[in-house]
Order: sequence, then structure tokens, then C-alpha cells
Amino acid sequence: MNFTRWSARLPGTQRRAAARDDRSSVPAARAEYARTEGTPAPLDDDAPAPSGTAVAEGLPGPALDDLSAREILGRLPAPVALLHGPDHRVAYVNDAYEAAFGPRPPGVPAAEAMPELDRLSVLPLLDQVLRSGTPRTVKSRRTTEGGSYTVTCTPIAGEDGVLVYAADVTDHAEAAERLRTSERRHRETAVTLQRSLLPQELEQPDDLRIAATYQPGGTDAAVGGDWYDVITLGAGRTALVIGDVMGRGVRAAAVMGQLRTAVRAYARLDLPPHEVIQLLDVLAAEIDASQIATCVYAVHDPNEGQLVYASAGHLPILVRDEDGTVHRAADPTGPPLGTGGWVHTSGTIALPPGSTAVLYTDGLVERRSEDIDEGVASLARALSGAKGSPQVVCDRLIRSLGVTAEHDDDVAVLVVQHPARTGTNAELFHNAALDLLGGIEAAPRARAFATGVLSSWRFPVELRDLGVLATSELVANSLQHGTPPMRLGLRRTDRRLIIEVTDGDDHLPRRRQAEPADEAGRGISIIASIATSWGSRRTPGGGKAVWCEFALPQ
Repeated sequence: MNFTRWSARLPGTQRRAAARDDRSSVPAARAEYARTEGTPAPLDDDAPAPSGTAVAEGLPGPALDDLSAREILGRLPAPVALLHGPDHRVAYVNDAYEAAFGPRPPGVPAAEAMPELDRLSVLPLLDQVLRSGTPRTVKSRRTTEGGSYTVTCTPIAGEDGVLVYAADVTDHAEAAERLRTSERRHRETAVTLQRSLLPQELEQPDDLRIAATYQPGGTDAAVGGDWYDVITLGAGRTALVIGDVMGRGVRAAAVMGQLRTAVRAYARLDLPPHEVIQLLDVLAAEIDASQIATCVYAVHDPNEGQLVYASAGHLPILVRDEDGTVHRAADPTGPPLGTGGWVHTSGTIALPPGSTAVLYTDGLVERRSEDIDEGVASLARALSGAKGSPQVVCDRLIRSLGVTAEHDDDVAVLVVQHPARTGTNAELFHNAALDLLGGIEAAPRARAFATGVLSSWRFPVELRDLGVLATSELVANSLQHGTPPMRLGLRRTDRRLIIEVTDGDDHLPRRRQAEPADEAGRGISIIASIATSWGSRRTPGGGKAVWCEFALPQ
């Protein structure tokens, strides 16, 4: 076998051969060897090197040209096999190969004598190597013996043979597997934390039907900080929230959890949407200024038939009318949370009966190959034809936008439907209102109005009396502490009776303990003791609204 034709293809031999051809280094190497061995160095640079020297390395030992191919291959610590002919008969295996896989009889085809090559996926490569004359490599394949190898098959020029060289990468493979296991556990921890911080069960308001979907990114994508929430505010009003922390992993999920908790706390103050976003902006900077988050906070009031919203760098709300027309919420949209220095404002978008609103995160519409506006347009087209329950609409939007289990980003979708009620179902929802005019005479008119309305709604006598009492106390409180214009509103749903009084004064009432000698201050305490819940808020045009609710018997 002509070793010089193919020895340069062995790993490491090119370096040694190049060193041997570098003639300028020979005299220095010889001189160094002579000094260490006590033998005078030859003066003639072209004289042959002393027998037994390895010129390329400058160290004692046989010269490369003095070794046979069998001797070199036998000294290699890596498994090596030589295969010959079209059926790849075993020509030679070195000691390292026998130690790893056992002895192999020469002259037998590799398909019969070397089953390990099949397990390493090497056998199909042998024919390719012979035909193309190009080396082929399979990386980090595991054997039944427990080791992992990277195998290179190199053609032997002019010899109709293949050199099989296996590098043991077991330690590297085990380290990589430990890393993958660690990353998998880290991801599972982040996903578990993320899901535990999301609402386990969505609140279902009287006037809306709501569903949400959260899907973490694929196994190669780190878990993000997408979140959503539904918060009932009282008096039939509902807050809808969706947001996205731009980081990844456990840290993003933890920041998301803090923001979601803060949103629920601020929502209980019943503030306008832009004020909630303003408070979140300050809080986000305090939590972690390096974590950018977007959020949209919207409030639905069944008496107004619209969403009042504020957005901090988030994607626009989409609303589908009953006829399939899709509207996109316009500005105002401020910068993301935590940037500071921006005065947020609120906007509105109609949500009439029969319509559907969709709030979503960028994972649903953002693709590397297209502008995000194109993704929003694709979502609008998908929404225009999406019918069914909120959960069905969620699933259809996910499928229409091509989101799979291996998606490269988290996706959160919140679908809100304002159903158009007809038939017997519509009979359970009523509204009645009265403008309170004429000063002190307004109180008896309000009581008479409430008595007539509650009787027409066929409430039990006990509930009707409680409703009239609550109406009297709310109106009296407004007449004493408020300013015109004043208005009484009564609303019933299939689950509750809501009584609300608005006036032009923006000082919110508070419950206090009245002393026995006090002639006033007991109205709110009476309402708190007889009603299921009560509350107050400032109205957008100035003034306030004070309300209470009574749960209806089911």
C-alpha cells in the first residue's frame, strides 16, 4: 500500500508533514538535539538527520518516513479501520478499534463483520465515499456499547479503499446531554411559573363571553412573559388586560407576575385606563429598568357599548362586527412600560352587541420574513371569517396564523364577545334611568321610580324592598354631597341587580363609623350592610358614580 498517497489525510499528519518540509527549522532542531545528547551538530544543513530523530518534532524517535502505515495506524489512540474493494472488505483494524469493538476478521465484508458501523450510520456512506472520492462524516452517534463517536470516512487515493477513523466523543456527548437536560428543566420551570401566574379560570362577566389561550414557544425558544387577565370592576363594568414582557425565561415570567398583580390592584381603584397605564409605567421602571414590557388595558361598560382603552406600545385591538367587518383601534398608543416621561391618554372603540374583540401579543402576528403590519392584516382577515364561541375563535386564529407547537415565540390571545341577546334570554337584561331634577323632591320621585321598575321586573318583595332602600340612600347621599347633573340608573342581568347614581362632584364617599349622636354618615354603611357589594369611581367627564349590587337568586 502506498502510504505517502493518503497519509496526509489522517488527522494531525498535515501538521507534521508541513513541519518536516520547513527546511529553515532543521538546523536549529539538529543543534538543539546535539546539545541535549552531547553529539556535535552537523555543519552541513543538507546532511541527513541522525538516525532515530523525528525531524518534524525535534524529539528522539523514529522518523515518519521510517514507519510503515501499519505501525502508524497501530499507534493511534483512536479506532481506525481500512476497508478495501466495492464490498468494503476488512483489510485492517488497529488495536484501539479492537479494544472498542472487538477483533474483526480480515477479508470479510464490513456489512457482515462490523455491525457497529451500521449502528453508527456509517455503512450507507461507504459507497458514497468510493463513488465521489469525497470524505464523509457522521457526528456524535451512540453505540450499544455505551460510547459516542464521530466517524470520518476518507477515500484512499488509487487504492479503491476507505479509511474509517472514529473519534471518541463520549464525554462531549454526555456533557451536551447534561446541558440539554438542564435547559429542559429550566424551560419546564419557566413554563410552570408562567402558567401558574396566569389566571387559572377567567372571570365571566354578565354581559360578555370571554376565552383566552396561552401557548409557549417551541422547545428551542425560551419562555417569554406574555400575560392576560379579566377583572370585574363592579356595576357591570369589566377590565381586559394583555401584555408582553420582552425578556425570556424565569426572570421575564417573574416580572410578568409582578405587573399582573399590580394591574389587578390598580384596577380595584377603578381608575381610567390611561391612569392605570401611567402607574404601571412607573412601577415597571422600579421593578427592572432593563425589562421592556408592552400592555393594553381596556374597560367595557355595558351602558356605553364601547371599550375605553390605553396602550403602552402594544399592538392594536381588533373588533369584528356582526357582519364580518373588522375595525382596528386607532391611536393613542404610548411607548412601552418603564420608559417614563410620557403622558398616556385613553381612546375608545365601539363594541356593540354581536361584536367580537381580540387582544393578542406579537407572537401571534410577528414573523421574521414580513413586516408586523402584514401580520396584523393577516389576523384581521382571519378574524373576519371566524365565528363560533370565544374558544373556537381563539383556536381558529391560532391555526390561521400558522402557530404550531414549535413556534419561535410565546403567543397569548384574549377573545371577548358581546353577545346579541334575543328571545327569552333578552328578557333577563333590562336598563332604566331617571334624571334627578327638582332638588329635594328628587328623593321621593327616585323611590317611586325604583318601586315601579323593580316591580315590573318581577323581583321578590324582599329584594324589591332592599333595592328601594338602597336607591333612597344613594340618592340622599348624592343630594347632600353632590352637585348637578344627577342621574339614577337601574340595571338587571341574569345574575344581579345594579343600582348606580351619578353626579357632578368628584369627591368619592367613604364608609365610616357613625357615632350614636350623629344625624348623618350612615347611608354608605347601610348600603354596605344590605348589598352584595358597593363602590365608587370618578367619571371621565368629571364627577363620580356610586353603585351597589344585589346578587339574584339562581
